[in-house]
Amino acid sequence: MKDETKCLHSGYHPKNSEPRVVPIVQSTTYVYDSTAEVASVFDEPTKSLIYSRFANPTVMAVEEKIAELEGGVGAMCTSSGQAATLMSILNICQAGDSFISVSEVYGGTINLFAFTLKKLGIECIFVSSRDDEATIEKAFKPNTKAVFGETIANPALTVFDIEKFAKIAHKHKVPLIVDNTFATPVLCKPFKFGADIVIHSTSKYMDGHAVQCGGVIVDSGNFDWTNGNFPELCTPDESYHGIIYTETYGKAAYIIKARMQLMRDFGTYPAAHSAFLLNLGLETLAVRMKNYCENAITVASYLKNNKHIERVTYPGLEGDENYELAQKYLKGASGVISFVIKGGRDTAMKFMDSLELASNEVHVADIRTCVLHPASETHRQLTDEQLVAAGIEPGMVRFSVGLENIEDIIEDLDKAFAALDEINE
Repeated sequence: MKDETKCLHSGYHPKNSEPRVVPIVQSTTYVYDSTAEVASVFDEPTKSLIYSRFANPTVMAVEEKIAELEGGVGAMCTSSGQAATLMSILNICQAGDSFISVSEVYGGTINLFAFTLKKLGIECIFVSSRDDEATIEKAFKPNTKAVFGETIANPALTVFDIEKFAKIAHKHKVPLIVDNTFATPVLCKPFKFGADIVIHSTSKYMDGHAVQCGGVIVDSGNFDWTNGNFPELCTPDESYHGIIYTETYGKAAYIIKARMQLMRDFGTYPAAHSAFLLNLGLETLAVRMKNYCENAITVASYLKNNKHIERVTYPGLEGDENYELAQKYLKGASGVISFVIKGGRDTAMKFMDSLELASNEVHVADIRTCVLHPASETHRQLTDEQLVAAGIEPGMVRFSVGLENIEDIIEDLDKAFAALDEINE
């Protein structure tokens, strides 16, 4: 190829070119000078670009930026957060294996782990993030290959004790995978606390504008894949001429294997234009996260003193059960608040329907304030027992504070609560 590129876990560096913005390379195909050159790339795919199901220069530039933000050795973008979650597990688990996840995670993740992966012969063993070390230890089996948790759980907003779970995972010689979607690397860098793999739904705060659906997996490069538990990473891969990932790619073995095997076969790679839009969001991420946190603590304080509220959950609020962990791991508690309205499901839905500025939508972490009722919407596929385990009650509302003027947000809440007063009169 005439344009120089770095290896697949890095960024886009065209010869003698330094564009101010990430260029959109809207192409599936890359031209080579000879048949022999194409053949050599299929022998060693990280030499150069093959096809945009594997990698694209625009997406690669964003991958490199996210890897640097998290402090990892490499990243791979995916077409959705669910795809990132799935691939992070499939990269090290196969039929007959198990992994451990805390139960306080996103409802779609619970469904993926408890049902879909079960069909593939992979068992998910759920524990509570509040369990003590001895209880968590009992969940491990000889075939357990990973531990999974969310930095800030969606929508329970429990804060994941990364160091505790990293210590337990590493004792059993398996990696800790952390979904850092709500915190973003601006508020938390899980690798600093012992996490090995980080994933994101980039559709949320990283994008921030609800214009692209995507995910990303980031490899810390710190885990020892040669410890005997992961032969697929340290024995020859016959689908790539016997390449041994740990020998050929060293610290980047995990993320290169994910691209060369899983992305090759599943093709869940984002389009160049989606990555371009994501990059625009990344450029304002630090500024936006600061403002989300400021607006959210104001709203949480307001809700705490409201007569209609049974309980407010926001890790940045003093007195919250997750406050101490938030102080340890977070530089801010993001913009998402969970609260339980007195009166249960019907009252919560009436409150939500009375909001005007806040939109009722199946999304979160947007620049616009949005609201959702988990029990009847995103988590409606869960049983009552699973809802309780995930920290969800019938009257719970997930309130994602946007970047509107804080006085306008409070006024909108006032009007919705006034509507509840009219019902009770």
